[in-house]
Amino acid sequence: MVCLGIGVITAHLPVLFGVGVLAGVVSTVVSLASIVSYPALLALGLPALSANVTNTVALMFTAVGATAGSQRELAGQRGRVLRLGVLTALGGATGAALLMVTPSRTFELIAPWLIAGASLILLLQPRAGRLAERFHGEHSRLLRVALFTVAVYTGYFGAAGGILMLAVLSAMIDLPMVRVNAVKNVIAGLANGVAAAGFALFGPVRWDAVLPLAAGFLVGGWIGPSLVRRLPGQALRVLVAVCGVAVAVKLGIDSYT
Repeated sequence: MVCLGIGVITAHLPVLFGVGVLAGVVSTVVSLASIVSYPALLALGLPALSANVTNTVALMFTAVGATAGSQRELAGQRGRVLRLGVLTALGGATGAALLMVTPSRTFELIAPWLIAGASLILLLQPRAGRLAERFHGEHSRLLRVALFTVAVYTGYFGAAGGILMLAVLSAMIDLPMVRVNAVKNVIAGLANGVAAAGFALFGPVRWDAVLPLAAGFLVGGWIGPSLVRRLPGQALRVLVAVCGVAVAVKLGIDSYT
């Protein structure tokens, strides 16, 4: 596969924008944007590490769009978002630091397993949520440690990080799921944002790919919350998970052969 040159070929700009819109919607609905956008960047020829950091930088715009589209669900939750957001931001910074010291080839070998695991977690999400409910309480130390750990993973790679975060938050916050999901979108965005800042300074970010992808993420993140209220989440969750497993198998074959 031919790697992209100095600038993204003009024909790829609408593709990246479309991928960003789809991934932004998937992020807000089933928390699995990276299973859409990361393989797309690989398909355009970016190396694994560069594709991951480029995806993370662009992904923070999903949170911007989701926040704008979720004002109704976020009403009265500013204090909670700030408290939990500090924790996830610290976790995101830790994950980003771990990624930057991981050799590129090592990450390339790990990525298929992360995607496969993320897809399986998506399939098991209802069970994960019921398990987390046993530790119910926003002030639970165990759940706060779990939330920080998920944020570390989000900063490192992130696929299905939102699912894990939603499972933890559903145990911490006694509110309807649509409101918990809105909190998840914001604080996961903070984890991604801190990681993105580190990657922007020290990582192999492809800015020519970031711009159209980020624009798509912004639009997808904005329209996603309205779809959350209407779409049959169960069917979409299964579809995305199956596609994720297929992507993981393909990347695994490419990485190990």
